[in-house]
Amino acid sequence: MAKKKKLTAVEIAAQAEAMEMAEIQRAFEQGTNTLRDLISPSAIEIHSDYFRLGTKYGRTIYVYGYPRMLYTGWISPIINIDEVIDVSMYIYPVESAVVMKNLRTKVTQLEASYNLNAEKGKVRDPELEAAISDAEELRDQLQVGAERFFRFGLYVTIWADSLDELKFVQQKIETMFGQQMIFSKVANSQQEQGLNSIMPQCTDQLQIRRNMNTGAISTSFPFTSADLTQDKGILYGINMHNNGLVIFDRFSLENANMVVFAKSGAGKSFTVKLEALRSMMTGAEIIIIDPENEYQKLCDAVGGSYIRLSLNSDVRINPFDLPKVVDSEDANDALRANLVTLHGLFRLMLGSVGAGGQGALSPNEEADLDQALIDTYARAGITSDPLTHQSTPPTIMNLYDTLLHMEGSGPQLAQRLRKYTTGTFAGIFSQQSNVDINNQMVVFNIRDLEDELRPVAMYIVLSHIWNIVRANQKKRLLIVDEAWQLMQYEDSANFMFSLAKRARKYYLGLTTITQDVEDFMGMKMGRAIVANSSMQLLLKQSASAVDVLSDVFKLTEEEKRRLSNFPVGQGLFFAGQNHVHIQVIASETEESLITTNPAQQAQQRQ
Repeated sequence: MAKKKKLTAVEIAAQAEAMEMAEIQRAFEQGTNTLRDLISPSAIEIHSDYFRLGTKYGRTIYVYGYPRMLYTGWISPIINIDEVIDVSMYIYPVESAVVMKNLRTKVTQLEASYNLNAEKGKVRDPELEAAISDAEELRDQLQVGAERFFRFGLYVTIWADSLDELKFVQQKIETMFGQQMIFSKVANSQQEQGLNSIMPQCTDQLQIRRNMNTGAISTSFPFTSADLTQDKGILYGINMHNNGLVIFDRFSLENANMVVFAKSGAGKSFTVKLEALRSMMTGAEIIIIDPENEYQKLCDAVGGSYIRLSLNSDVRINPFDLPKVVDSEDANDALRANLVTLHGLFRLMLGSVGAGGQGALSPNEEADLDQALIDTYARAGITSDPLTHQSTPPTIMNLYDTLLHMEGSGPQLAQRLRKYTTGTFAGIFSQQSNVDINNQMVVFNIRDLEDELRPVAMYIVLSHIWNIVRANQKKRLLIVDEAWQLMQYEDSANFMFSLAKRARKYYLGLTTITQDVEDFMGMKMGRAIVANSSMQLLLKQSASAVDVLSDVFKLTEEEKRRLSNFPVGQGLFFAGQNHVHIQVIASETEESLITTNPAQQAQQRQ
């Protein structure tokens, strides 16, 4: 058997030293992970006109030229741009005594140049005169302590995922600067210094500065945000960017139309009712088409007229009514315009009002219907002469009789029309109108109408309202809730677009509300209505609707993320070219009148 050899103390110490050296060598080869290693990028590449930090590309530009006058907020477009940028400002105070000495020298030089030009008989130089005037004015302000003098440096670093994107963002920023006569350049061969200058270390390694006095440098105050506040209008809510008030007059825009998109329960009806209530305080009249009986409580509270349309009610609306217009141009066109509207209505009534329901009338049927409409008006004594428009208008019963005794397709059309005259849907639209909307708030409730009749009813009610709007121009808001029910039919969608396009002429603001965003925006007329609306409100959306709206409204990634996660009452408020994140807020009294929350309504009843 082999005998184990006992190690001596010297050998044991040598082995321990060898193990320790091996551990040290291993640690040296692996390196150590410090906090700097954890937060630093994997690599950095410096090129002449850009740098690469990890997977991101960056480029630093500096501002070297400014216009003679700077105005407050000139930097706001850069601060609020929807791109990833870093902005650094360096402000160095300068001793007034040093500036005064330099100014005296400068003024002397300028005056000498001015006098020399005058002696030589040269044409006056406005730029030289302005420079002398500015220098003298600044010297006077410094002399009395009204101004201080500073050196100002402004650097912007752009970040992107590719060089092409970097170039695109650079052009975007340079365009914004150029519009204000502010000149910028890329820090060529100084990108490393530019990167260090925008880091939060306060090391100005570029040192490209411009002289500015207190007034000029104060205009560069960087804490700006999107603002939508006017001196007049109504309160829409709180600006979540800066806690300011969003006070706006929609009639001050190029048109007063508004679209509201939101999923069920996001607060769209609450917001619209709040706007209607506050608009009444400014003297506006409110007309509402209510498909779900959501506006009755508000209407009763303000003493409005609540008109319930159903087959069992006594309310009658005659689609053959003509507007009592005063304007001679509109009066001459009143009959023809109503004939066009009636064509769309009867295509809706006589066609297949179902899924994708487009009124299916052949060309011969269209021609016979047109002639029947003209003959029906003529039998009532109404022609293109405006003097005859005061006569009692005909009804669908008269049209039915005309079609029945016509040749061609008239009798067949009469049979298809019979359910509106003596059949299931008789009465509500086949007799003379007895509706009076002479009130500051009028609500047409169509909840109790059959699904097949509802689009027809909305079309007829809109036509009736349009006739009144044309006859008597006042400041009005027309609110169409659940507008998708009209947009699914081509003729009613065209009529809605016609309202949106012509509303401004008659001092009318159209508010279109829908929760079926994909279908609404998928239609040509739906997008046209949005394009003809100067105001838009986007509340919480379903995930599928976010992509559609993002494409239309050019939302940023952050806005897209928020749009599907907004709490009730929060959204994006667009007015003209500006938009803000808004929180709709009502007082306790307003909320009690307009809430549609079942729990709150039950609590109020108790």
